[in-house]
Order: sequence, then C-alpha cells, then structure tokens
Amino acid sequence: MSLIVQKFGGSSVRDAERIQNVARIIAETYVKGNDVIVVLSAQGDTTDDLIEKAKEINPSASKRELDMLLSTGEQISVSLCAMALEAMGLPCVSLTAWQAGIQSTAVHTDARIKRIDSERIQAELDQHRIVIVTGFQGVDRSGDVTTLGRGGSDTSAVALAAAFRADLCQIYTDVDGVYTTDPRLVPTARKLEEITYDEMLELASQGAQVLHNRSVELAKKFRVNLEVLSSLERKPGT
Repeated sequence: MSLIVQKFGGSSVRDAERIQNVARIIAETYVKGNDVIVVLSAQGDTTDDLIEKAKEINPSASKRELDMLLSTGEQISVSLCAMALEAMGLPCVSLTAWQAGIQSTAVHTDARIKRIDSERIQAELDQHRIVIVTGFQGVDRSGDVTTLGRGGSDTSAVALAAAFRADLCQIYTDVDGVYTTDPRLVPTARKLEEITYDEMLELASQGAQVLHNRSVELAKKFRVNLEVLSSLERKPGT
C-alpha cells in the first residue's frame, strides 16, 4: 500500500462534469489499496472573479480580508469533490487548511508554509478515508487564514507529500506532462518522460506554468517524487 498525494488545478474542477471526472481518478487510486490525500484549487476562474468582487466593494481592501474572501474558492471545490465521492460510496472528508494543520507565516496573500501538524490528517487516513484538502492556503499563529500566492496549490500538495513522506505526488493539470516548450504554441514541442528538479526550476523561472517554482524548490529539498499528468487523458505524464 502506498500513500499518494494528488493535486488537481482549477481547470480540472471547473464544473460538475470535471469534478465527477476527478472523483473517478481519485476513486481508482483509492480502490487499488492506496491511502490518498487530495489537494484542490478553486474552480476555473473563481479566484479572479473573487478579486473583481472585492474591487467592486473596496479597491483598497486589506490583504487580510482578501485572504478571507479568496480562501472560499478552494473550500467550494473540496466540499463538492467530497460530495461526488460520497455519491460513489467512498469514505472521505474535506478539510480546510486550518483543519488540516497547515501553519504558515503571517504574510497575507503571499504566505509560506512553516509546518504541518499531521495529527488530523493521519487520524482520517487511519480510518481509511480519502482526505481532501484546500490548496493555496494556510493559517498563521493568530489563527487568521492566509493564502500562498499564485500557484500555491502546487506548494500545498508538495508540502503535504513531504510532511507525510508520500510515495508519489501527482500534479494533475490540463496538459499531459512537461514539454520542451509550450505545445499549445509550438506543435513540434516534445514531451519529456522525466526531468530533474533543477531543469524544472529553470523552466519554471522562464515562465513555464506547469509547476510553480516554489513547489519545485520544496520538492527538491525534501526529495518528493513528482509526476505531472493530465486529468483529461489517461496517459503517462512526466
């Protein structure tokens, strides 16, 4: 039996059909006998929409209140995914970052994860539940919700994989792996079967949006085995 962390981005959970698809992927992993921790982003353009709503009310809103607002996007995703898994008869629980023990710095809208209290998640895994955690967020020492900046859900997934010594951390996205260049712009782009942490960091720093560079740095530091693959096509990734 393995422990697998699976992260799904916003495009993978953007509507009911995509959430059902994600639930099937999670279910397939779970029924093979694996423990599964899932990390979800907010649906589609939800975060951008929430930012626009904030501007309508107060263009100068404090970063603390922005974090309170933006953190609701991931909460919607995890609860809907849990409902989909419940409908399939699978045991699961959705957790916010503070319930999951993800402790961060107090830098609102760009916090960093300091440590993860593993007690709650481990207790749920011990009950053989699929644990679905909100990505992109943490809680500071005052108990305030923080967000981790763009690409923060990748960081959440890698941090959880490191904390629980997961056998594999799978980053599901709308592309089927890491390419030599953007395959949507260059038809001759070649998919890589594997890539080093340093090579991935270089691609990320040059603007590749497959993985956030902070998550790659974390993966390198804790030797997390990462796989990037498509949530829409069942084929090997990178």
